[in-house]
Amino acid sequence: MSNQKKQWGAIIVMIALFAMIAFVTNLCTPMATIIKNQGPISNVLAQIGNYGNFVAYLVMGIPAGMLISKFGYKKTALIGLAVGATGILIQWVSGLLDVEQNLGLVFGVYLVGAFIAGLCMCILNCVVNPMLNLLGGGGNSGNQLIQIGGVFNSSAAVACYILMGALISDATKAKIADATPALMIALAIFVIAFIVISFTKIEEPEQAPVELSLIKGAMSYRHFALGALAIFLYMGIEVGVPNFVQQYLIADGIPAGTVGMLVAVYWFMMLIGRFVGAGIGNKVSSRAMITTVSIATLVLVLFGMYAPTDVIVSFPGVDWGKLELIWQPIPVGIFSFLLVGLCTSVMWGAIFNMAVEGLGKYTAIASGIFMTMVFGCAVMMAIQAAVADATNYITSFWVVVFCAAYLLFYALVGSKPAKK
Repeated sequence: MSNQKKQWGAIIVMIALFAMIAFVTNLCTPMATIIKNQGPISNVLAQIGNYGNFVAYLVMGIPAGMLISKFGYKKTALIGLAVGATGILIQWVSGLLDVEQNLGLVFGVYLVGAFIAGLCMCILNCVVNPMLNLLGGGGNSGNQLIQIGGVFNSSAAVACYILMGALISDATKAKIADATPALMIALAIFVIAFIVISFTKIEEPEQAPVELSLIKGAMSYRHFALGALAIFLYMGIEVGVPNFVQQYLIADGIPAGTVGMLVAVYWFMMLIGRFVGAGIGNKVSSRAMITTVSIATLVLVLFGMYAPTDVIVSFPGVDWGKLELIWQPIPVGIFSFLLVGLCTSVMWGAIFNMAVEGLGKYTAIASGIFMTMVFGCAVMMAIQAAVADATNYITSFWVVVFCAAYLLFYALVGSKPAKK
């Protein structure tokens, strides 16, 4: 607690970075809607933004840990912000190219921009998560501070979906250039964050050298190795649910602007869940949290898959053309999918908290490995998209069921440390 009182400036900066990560990362799903309507494009190809963004974690996870070891958290954050600004600018350039003249070039430039932005997200995640855990004192208190960061993370995600829904409006006519205002907002956030962090004093913890030889030592801890796989599969839940709900609703003929507002509810549910998680994080164990929310996820997703499609509920949305509140009818099963946001809200922080428990000198390299496994989002998006192409959007949610079942296993069995 005394550490927190001394470094509130550092805590606020880390939480702000948490929010920025969500805004930039969540641009990929609305962009998938734009890309899918540029021509006869499969669901697998439409996810290229997510592939670029999350494959970057595979490339940058370990090097990010090395950057922290060599330069410290502050300088590493500044490096990440500079990289992120470059990625945003490249994505913006892709919107200036003529889609009709050279669709492949547009996609290629956009993919490069998404990949470079993903490198930034990986670097910042490597900074934010261990710093918040450290500033909170580890254990339940560290988990609580990560959950507070998650509240702001979810708020930024909600803002991203609402903004992109307003910008896309008619998905059948949308172009990458339509996302320019969102990209410029992201660029401005990067610049402002760079300036603020430059003048913020952060007391750096002592860093042990990050050596590749330590990877074997970290992976010898069973609870960490299984936790790394848990994060790999968790990404399939967090991003897969809102992503394919969005594709389903747009394919069902609902205007993209309205869909953006509807899918934002998923992230609003995460926001509510993280408020709750932050409030109880120092009283309820991470294991109890994951057990509860993984069971709830299984129930909600299975109900959503088998609920009658003719049972309709009215959901609030916005007609951005007329700036009017509307009530959009959607199947009750889709409503159930959106509630999964309540469950994913606490998963990241709780899994991280359990996985690095008792690692000692391996903590730094473990953080790098942990971030590397976030590329699981790209893999799980490709798998779910392939299932959707082969069957339909609803059937593709069996991928989410599998991921949630593993998290339940990890909470009950895999997360128990065999050694410290």
